[in-house]
Amino acid sequence: MFAAVLLTLAGILAILQGIAAIAEDDVYARVGGYVFAFDLTSWGWIHLILGILVTLTGAGLFQGANWARAAGVFLAGLSMIANFLWLPYQPWWALTLLAIDVFVIWALCSSWSHTAAD
Repeated sequence: MFAAVLLTLAGILAILQGIAAIAEDDVYARVGGYVFAFDLTSWGWIHLILGILVTLTGAGLFQGANWARAAGVFLAGLSMIANFLWLPYQPWWALTLLAIDVFVIWALCSSWSHTAAD
């Protein structure tokens, strides 16, 4: 349940992050000449799509779907990568979501053996 709540929260926050980046490029500070510099609109679409997938996986966890555990670990890992690359644009927001993703992976992996034995 803890992992489902965190995964759904991370998905909703990623959706909001994506919408904000798509709606207005000036919402986030730009860093000129950064190696991973992308147009913020494309970053917004990346976060929006990832957020939708993460939220749907969180809903799957709430329903007890077996596929949702592995998908949750995979998507939380992708979210960590996306937020690591997002650090130059919004460092505190990215660090917060990185921490949530770490807890999601921990919660999903630490309870995996308990449910597999049932």
